[in-house]
Amino acid sequence: PPPEKSKETLEAKSAFSATLLNIGSTHASPLVERAHTITENAAALDKQQAELEAHTAALAKQNESWDKLAGEARDGLKEIGDVQNWAEVVERELLVLEEMMGYVESKGVEGDGGDVEEGEGEEGNGGIIDDRDGVGKG
Repeated sequence: PPPEKSKETLEAKSAFSATLLNIGSTHASPLVERAHTITENAAALDKQQAELEAHTAALAKQNESWDKLAGEARDGLKEIGDVQNWAEVVERELLVLEEMMGYVESKGVEGDGGDVEEGEGEEGNGGIIDDRDGVGKG
């Protein structure tokens, strides 16, 4: 081969290699930057994941605390309901006693024409005193 042709071939190879390197650099540079950004983002995501896991654990602990508090409040309300129920039972019983006392008093009024009370009276009369005059009956 003539020396000029091999010189031209060598120059063409050099130009082609330079063009390939230039194209490679042109296209590789954004890819390298992108790979670097992806790596940085992956590290940031790992950090955020760790923070999220820590916050989730804290929220789970807070949730357990609130669940316990809600259970205690529920038990307290149940106790209040039990007390209210007891008070209603006592109130009903007192109303029954009041009605019974009214009945007894009305029978006493019908029987002797006056109110009857317990008190100190003569022996043998059961301590019953007529309110009208304080005289023991027996």
